[in-house]
Amino acid sequence: MTPITHRRVLGIALPIVLSNATVPLLGLVDTFAVGQLGRAEPIGAVGLGAIILSAIYWIFGFLRMGTTGMVAQAAGRGDIAERDAHLARALIIAVGGGLALIALQVPIFAAALTISDGSAEVETLAQGYLGLRIWGAPFAIAVYALTGWLIAVERTRAVLVLQLAMNGTNIALSLLFVLGFDWGVTGVALATVIAEIMGALIGLALCREVFAAAHWRDRARVLDPARLKPLIATNTDILIRSVLLQVCFMSVTFRAAALGDVTLAANQILLQFLYLSAYALDGFAFAAEALVGSAFGAGDRARIRRSAWLTSFWALGVVLLLTGVYAILGGAFIEGMTTAEPVIAAAREYLPWMVLAPLVGLPCFMLDGIFIGATRTRDMRNMMIVSALAYFAILTLAVPIWGNHGLWGALMSFFVLRGLTLGVRYPALERAAVG
Repeated sequence: MTPITHRRVLGIALPIVLSNATVPLLGLVDTFAVGQLGRAEPIGAVGLGAIILSAIYWIFGFLRMGTTGMVAQAAGRGDIAERDAHLARALIIAVGGGLALIALQVPIFAAALTISDGSAEVETLAQGYLGLRIWGAPFAIAVYALTGWLIAVERTRAVLVLQLAMNGTNIALSLLFVLGFDWGVTGVALATVIAEIMGALIGLALCREVFAAAHWRDRARVLDPARLKPLIATNTDILIRSVLLQVCFMSVTFRAAALGDVTLAANQILLQFLYLSAYALDGFAFAAEALVGSAFGAGDRARIRRSAWLTSFWALGVVLLLTGVYAILGGAFIEGMTTAEPVIAAAREYLPWMVLAPLVGLPCFMLDGIFIGATRTRDMRNMMIVSALAYFAILTLAVPIWGNHGLWGALMSFFVLRGLTLGVRYPALERAAVG
């Protein structure tokens, strides 16, 4: 079996870090493009619409996470047929889920915008954005499944190609449609839909080895109840965990909307720092998923522990770098994102929370990857329930007293709680590996 070395960790993680860097860059470009309109409302509308759709789509994040964990374990056992059958199952769920979202878009968006409590103009702009973006749902969700399979088999350079092509196209079209054609919020949405369709097609091409073999169309295997049972259990746990996670993140935007359009716009800019941190850490968390999953499938506890420590070591280096960059260049970044002076002033006031966020978030991000690789999803679900309940208790107490500072403080507490609760369950993860 291939040794777990620093070189192997970086070989998996760095392409993911590079590819993930294009995702927050996309958010930056979208915010920059509408920010040149000189008003807070378009920035808030794109931020509100994007967070709603991201939350809805990421409910299907179990397709990415569950696929990675189960495929990595199948690969660790040398079971190629099951490795490929997992992708077929995930794609069936992706297409079905995407079509269901299109059919149910009216009540879903009505409920989300009612909860958000934004201004009338922000909600009107966000409604148009959402109505166009939803047509990319089957393709966007399919990309989760395709990416999960590629990560599990350690083909992260292919993930880099997919993300660069998809997000590069999105960025170029956003700038063209908004700054060139003056299509505003509609232009941002249309650019994203086109890029999502293209991303799914590229992902299918990158996984062509699966479709060249017969395993993916072996209906008896793909739909075998005995094989579907652990898949359903794993994905249900991840779904519950993902819903709770997205509810917590959505609450940041929704509570900011209730604090006013300027605060909402400022937080949308600050969230780009948070997204950048998350995507950078995800590179090493994904490496942990693949390496821990393979080791867990082989029942090798020593390799599980080494995978966890080496991936976390390199993640810490990235966190320290991000913290320094945010502290030194954060203010200049904010000023480059918008021409609205009240938004700039508000964002600079809350910037210290973004400097703190990478350090606070490191343990929970890495433990997520470790637990996903081992498919210890029941622990993830249970610890998320505990953390989410505590977060909302803190949020309820802190925001009326400290306003937006209380909002960011509650989110940092949520990160700490997730790390502590999963850390307590790590020894049980190692004990569960059976050689």
